Amino acid sequence: MPPLDWLRSFEAAARLSNFTAAAAELGLTQAAVSQHIRFLEERLRTRLFARLARGVALSPEGAAYLPHIQSAFATIGNSTNELFEPRAVQTVSIRVPISFALLVLVPALPDLANALPQIRLDLVTIHRPTDYDQPGSALDIRFGHGSFPGREADRLTIERLVPVAVPPLAKDIDWTSLPLLLVAGAREMWAEWFAAAGFSGQPRRSHRFDSFVAAMEAAKAGAGALLGSRPLIDTALKERALVRLSDFELSSPSGHFLTRPSSSRLSGAEQDFRRWLLSRIARISG
Repeated sequence: MPPLDWLRSFEAAARLSNFTAAAAELGLTQAAVSQHIRFLEERLRTRLFARLARGVALSPEGAAYLPHIQSAFATIGNSTNELFEPRAVQTVSIRVPISFALLVLVPALPDLANALPQIRLDLVTIHRPTDYDQPGSALDIRFGHGSFPGREADRLTIERLVPVAVPPLAKDIDWTSLPLLLVAGAREMWAEWFAAAGFSGQPRRSHRFDSFVAAMEAAKAGAGALLGSRPLIDTALKERALVRLSDFELSSPSGHFLTRPSSSRLSGAEQDFRRWLLSRIARISG
């Protein structure tokens, strides 16, 4: 194995495309970095860089070698943090639908701070399914039936749908004449709810929203009736910001799932967050 100093100089020079910048980052002279690279190339019997007028560029062999070196350094760093700095602040990145983030995760942050004070969340809200295709965190929360290719999933919620509105509108004897607030995507299920509940007639549709939380705010403003998704609306029901318009609930096969890649191992902090979230959901659901 080449000496670690040579590999550190190679990684920094490759990442920065400049020996002088690499030397400044590592606290070395430019001559020392150049010497490390030269020794490494001699050891490997391969040219790793093409020297340019301004800076350097990786050769094909250097470009192939770089991700392996960076992965090895990351593994050493993560293992050192997990084993020897358990109290150090660790960041857990997670992508979450905006409705679940605002209605479930944000209210739970004080509990997270008490249970896992060393963890900080880097929370990215998701607005469209294609947002999950972007490179990002290992963990994410997805809404669906539970089958996500290439990912393992823990169910968080079982969705139950019930019509709700603000208390003044609920006094209307025939609430089905109210404007019905619509949510684009998997939750646009007013027709299914009316059919399952045995209602006939043509309901009067109204405004349409691209997120459940936006539709819920419209319902709180008195804009109409919302097909509320439990448990997302449970706090609003408890506080009587919204009230049920019917005792009938339509169980949906959909729900929220905490997912992770099938092919990689979670960090210690990610595993701690996963255990906390599953426990938290179990407590508030039970």
